[in-house]
Amino acid sequence: MLDWLIIGGGVHGTHISRVLTQRGGVAPARLRVLDPHAEPLARWNACAHNTGMTFLRSPAAHNIDVQPADLHHFAEYEVKDARYTRPYHRPSTELFRQHCNAVIDRGGLRALRIKGSARRLACEDAVVRVETDHGELQARRVVLALGAGEAPIWPDWARALRRSAPIVDHVFDPHYAREAGAQWQHLVVIGGGITAAQTAITLARARPGTVSLLMRHAPRVAQFDSDVCWIGERCLRHFRSTTSPEFRRQIIRRARHRGSMPPDVHKQLQNAERRGQLRVLRGDVCRWDLDPLGRGVLLHLQPAAAPLAVDRVLLATGFEQTRPGGAWLDQTIAELGLRCGACGYPIVDNMLRWHPQIHVSGPLAELEIGPVSRNIVGARLAALRLLRALQ
Repeated sequence: MLDWLIIGGGVHGTHISRVLTQRGGVAPARLRVLDPHAEPLARWNACAHNTGMTFLRSPAAHNIDVQPADLHHFAEYEVKDARYTRPYHRPSTELFRQHCNAVIDRGGLRALRIKGSARRLACEDAVVRVETDHGELQARRVVLALGAGEAPIWPDWARALRRSAPIVDHVFDPHYAREAGAQWQHLVVIGGGITAAQTAITLARARPGTVSLLMRHAPRVAQFDSDVCWIGERCLRHFRSTTSPEFRRQIIRRARHRGSMPPDVHKQLQNAERRGQLRVLRGDVCRWDLDPLGRGVLLHLQPAAAPLAVDRVLLATGFEQTRPGGAWLDQTIAELGLRCGACGYPIVDNMLRWHPQIHVSGPLAELEIGPVSRNIVGARLAALRLLRALQ
């Protein structure tokens, strides 16, 4: 039997496994990470590549190693061409990836992984039994480090179009790969935030003049997806002063800059538009018609504008805000009587315990961690809470 089983091997699960084994004194043989992907951070790396992200939105202090300065030290002593961008000393995607691989190698974190997915979770006599697609695992404690990356947002019109013509993809679909995408004469990227902007810029650089970006709103420019004060006490003091899950959810919604992009990405977008590499359009798709000649589709927009003729549609509309986990977690909640807010997310204590043997991280921890819970810094904050459970 394991002491710890972490369900989810993305940024959160990988960082937590590093902290528990490095700082928490948990023997590697007593900890495992259950994840459906062969490699740590597989989904994160794929999404970063498909969007063409060149620099992180987060500063270098937000990394998956134990200390905030670890990425800085790695860049200084182990990398010949370490690249950062201003402000906040944000690392390049390549530097971050190299550092993650080094952390995974040094910590022996690949050896901790079990490939598979959870199917059912039950607690008996202070033991958590996790039924997976490859058998049962038992642990004294489980961390649910589930990401939102398996539920990209598909507008109803896009689902209907996909059923009629195979010309629609989502940049966050697990099966989408930028290099394997079909060629196009005119491609439209749908979305208004950093993902849509980076994706459109990347594709337009490859094929200038053939890409449009369709946004429902004017660019919302914000350095981060929530203000930096949400990492520390200045903003969190008010958040923690209420025990109402509903009020905390309202605070989180107001604090997040959804559909935003940092100033440097906004500038890149403006430059690409000025050079004629891409078009930026404002509007929302209200209906579509297939081209009678079979050359694509006509997208009809609101407010009224000339229909947009395209032969490829790429959604960059983000992820669903519903609780991750799906049916097996719904069943676990019902069977164990786990508390949830009206929004459906866990109500946990200050050590992120949803149950005496079940902890949470990532989106599932946001009613306790706050607006940054889903981010890299949210993984770091969650790991510190879990260390308390070992004391």
